Amino acid sequence: MRETTILAILEAVRNGAISVDEALKKLRDLPYEDLFHTKVDHHRSLRKNMPEVIYGEGKTKEQLKDIISAMRQKGLNVLATRIYSDVGKALTEHFPEGKYFSEARCFMIKDDNEILGKGLILVVSAGTSDISVAEEAYVTSIFFGNETERLYDVGVAGIHRLFENMELLRRAKVIIVVAGMEGALPSVVAGIVGVPVIGVPTSVGYGASFHGLSALLGMLNSCSTVAVFNIDNGFGAAYFATLINRL
Repeated sequence: MRETTILAILEAVRNGAISVDEALKKLRDLPYEDLFHTKVDHHRSLRKNMPEVIYGEGKTKEQLKDIISAMRQKGLNVLATRIYSDVGKALTEHFPEGKYFSEARCFMIKDDNEILGKGLILVVSAGTSDISVAEEAYVTSIFFGNETERLYDVGVAGIHRLFENMELLRRAKVIIVVAGMEGALPSVVAGIVGVPVIGVPTSVGYGASFHGLSALLGMLNSCSTVAVFNIDNGFGAAYFATLINRL
C-alpha cells in the first residue's frame, strides 16, 4: 500500500522532484486532513500498520465521496462499512474502480492483492440469516490482506454439517464464528480446535433473543474460551483476527 510520509516528501524536495511549495501543501494534510465534517486520519497506517476504515452509517453520500476522494488522493485503499444499496450504487458510479458488496454492505477500493496475514482466517456462520454479518467480516478480512475462506450454515441445529468440515477448520489460524439465536456455535467450534475463536453474536432470533443479547451473553459465558465482539460487529471481529494473523 502506498503511503505519503514526511521523509518521502523531504527526499522528493532534496532531489528536486517537487518544489518547497508543493511539499508544504502535502505536509499540511499530515497527520490528518480537515474536511470540516470529517478529519481524515492519513497517519493511521503509520501508527497501527492498518488503514483507517470509514463507518458509513449516518454519513451522507456527499460526505462519503469527500472522505474517499481525500483518501484516494493519498494513494490509500478504501473500505467503507454499513453502506446501504442506494449509497453503494452512488459510490460505485462516482468511483468506478470500487466495488460494492451488497450482502456485506461494504464498499471497497483496493489497488493490490498482497497477502499480509500468516495463515488462513475462516469465517463461519451458524445460519443463512447470519450471513450479512459474516460477509462484513469476510470482506474486511480480505481488505486487510488475509487469505480468507467461508463456511456457512453449519449451526448446532444440524451439527453434522460442521463436523463434515473438520479439515477446513483445522487449516485455519483464526476462526470467526457468527451466530444468532442462543449463540452456541462459537463454544462448539472452540471446543474442537486449538486456535483463537472469535464469536460474533447477531441480532437474529425470536422474541426472547432480545435482538442478539441472548447470543451475546451465551458467548460471554462460554466454557470453551471464546473472544467475543459486540452484536453484529463483523468488522471488529475481522480487524482483531487480522492482528492475530499478523503475529
